[in-house]
Amino acid sequence: MPVFAMTAARQILLKDYKPKSLLRLPDHTPVRARFPAIDAHNHLFNEIPPEELVRIMDAAGVSLWLNATGNVTLPLEGSTYTIARRPFSVFAEQYMMAYPGRFAAFTMAEFAQWDDFVLLKDDDFAARCIQTLEQDVDQGACGLKVTKELGLRFTDCRGKTVAVDDPRLAPVWDRAGALGLPVLIHVSDPVGFFLPVDEQNEHCATLQEFPAWSFADAPFGKHALLEQRNRLVARHRDTTFILPHVANHAEDLADVARLLDACPNAAIDFSARIDELGRQPYSAREFLVRYQDRVLFGLDMPVSEAAYRCYFRFLETHDEHFDYPDYIGRFGGCSRWKICGLDLPDAVLRKIYRDNALRLIPRLAE
Repeated sequence: MPVFAMTAARQILLKDYKPKSLLRLPDHTPVRARFPAIDAHNHLFNEIPPEELVRIMDAAGVSLWLNATGNVTLPLEGSTYTIARRPFSVFAEQYMMAYPGRFAAFTMAEFAQWDDFVLLKDDDFAARCIQTLEQDVDQGACGLKVTKELGLRFTDCRGKTVAVDDPRLAPVWDRAGALGLPVLIHVSDPVGFFLPVDEQNEHCATLQEFPAWSFADAPFGKHALLEQRNRLVARHRDTTFILPHVANHAEDLADVARLLDACPNAAIDFSARIDELGRQPYSAREFLVRYQDRVLFGLDMPVSEAAYRCYFRFLETHDEHFDYPDYIGRFGGCSRWKICGLDLPDAVLRKIYRDNALRLIPRLAE
């Protein structure tokens, strides 16, 4: 074969290289969770009806489903979602009251703003937020949820970005603690979301599909946001903070461990992050066993039997090299890499699936 033809063939192969794995491995995916599970971090994506949610829960062995954003609606538009505020009573009446014991919810209170990012319009925000929080608690809310807009998009009336640890918000965290309510606070996003969207970014394909998820030009960088959050947690020791997505730093478990060691009032969930943990199975298993009392189970994506069962496979089996759902619950071609199961001990599984949620979110037990 002429040299030029070999060169052209090599260029084509490199450009279109999408290998299909030839591995043949066993699949031990559980049909149901080994122990009754509490999905402690999810949202009512696209208004899935309660009867359909209960059907999926029963099929997968999920005993209780917690809507982290009980006073908003999250309609899917295309392959992403938007947020619109509505009364907490809607979810309480249509889900919690219709199926007692199967549904619970946090409230976003006055943090439920999407079309207006001026959060601190005046000096009374904290007072209004506490008032709404208490009203929603009276209707059954069992925690406060704060989205990543704090630190990334919310501003004050002068146009300045509101830091996560802004002292003007301190009364809200203190009141949540006094009420015995955990604060589920999402700060920042995967590391790659703060890097240039180029061929070296492992999230490049995701960010090309969802360009609004790129924060390369955000007012605060990734690590500055985490430092703000860590100061906040350290200052309010009487309030429990649940830091979702492995404290949004699953790429650096040693850093998360330092935070958990320093702040006994901090806990985590691993919702939407089995992709990160499953590519470092030895480190992830050691981490979850070590912090087994401070980890919650949650999906944080549109629910399906397949998504739940993949999470169970990750936690319960020693299966290798398998796919997982992406950030919006899709299977098939979404994996950036394959993951491995952790085969966690039963004692750890019981805590992660259920016991920790009942302890860290006290109103669930009520």
